[in-house]
Amino acid sequence: MTVPIPHPEHGAEEWCPAGMELYERALREGRVESADAERAPCLVQFGLLRPAPAEPERLEPVPPALALHRLLRPAEDRIAGERRREALLAETFEPLMRIGGRRTENAADTPTLRLLSGGERINQAITEAMQEAHRELLSVQPHTVRGGGRGAETRALARRRDQALLDRGGRMRTLYQHTLRHSPDILAYHQQLTGDHQVRSLDEVTDRLLVIDAAVAFLPANADGSLALEVRHPALLAYFTTTFDRLWQLATPMYPQAVRKPTVDGVTPRQRAIAALLVEGHTDAVIAERLGMNVRTARVHIAKLAAGLGSDSRAQLGYLIARSGLLDQEEETAR
Repeated sequence: MTVPIPHPEHGAEEWCPAGMELYERALREGRVESADAERAPCLVQFGLLRPAPAEPERLEPVPPALALHRLLRPAEDRIAGERRREALLAETFEPLMRIGGRRTENAADTPTLRLLSGGERINQAITEAMQEAHRELLSVQPHTVRGGGRGAETRALARRRDQALLDRGGRMRTLYQHTLRHSPDILAYHQQLTGDHQVRSLDEVTDRLLVIDAAVAFLPANADGSLALEVRHPALLAYFTTTFDRLWQLATPMYPQAVRKPTVDGVTPRQRAIAALLVEGHTDAVIAERLGMNVRTARVHIAKLAAGLGSDSRAQLGYLIARSGLLDQEEETAR
């Protein structure tokens, strides 16, 4: 009497030779006898064979794609559970790590990049960084009033932390989009601050940026501002500071002493900025978005430029602007 060889115990990721051979035969032939599966019970155990509906004494193969999906599902659930566990642990330890970070002078222990989610969390991180600041805040604020345009409460929070820095002897330099230089909200904001703070404006500025004491920077990480990046990498901070300084030198003073760019040959500074973008071939919508104005206002300025230069078409207007020396006059004025 032949004693059957016992089937070795193994997981779904390890195929026994008998199981592999029988499953391949079942796929080719469409079904196998139930008795044949006795030497490879793993196929039924792992859901690779199932009873044929009309012939219970026979087994039919489960399609490989379906079988694989079913076998992977527990692993996917386990991975998802581990990720949730990691997120909960990170959330629990994050405030503790900040406390520990204040007690160590080892910069290597401080993350150089950190993603912040949600307006409340972002404002909390900025407030904590501002509480430790004592030298300088560099700020770029495009298309918005101070505090991100999120309401009076957020602006009040920004005003309190800005004033606290000024009270400690620090200074502030802020860049706004040129279209905001007459905003009552912005003027009122800065008039309520006391201390060393200056404001300038540019036709075009970068996205929102805060650089605090050249030690930490905050910038948006998505389009709607619900995510922000906290940066503490020295090379990136040096880059942000240098970029700000260069933009600052190109900007027009706005507060406390406002300076008005001159009109040259009847062409306003706003129209010269539009002319520069027209020469580059941008559409009305792009020009308006980059200069912080609505499309209708941009088109009014474009029409005045066209009338002044005697242009009959958009293509001709770009050519006439380049030929007129209008942009060269702007460079001479800047010097």
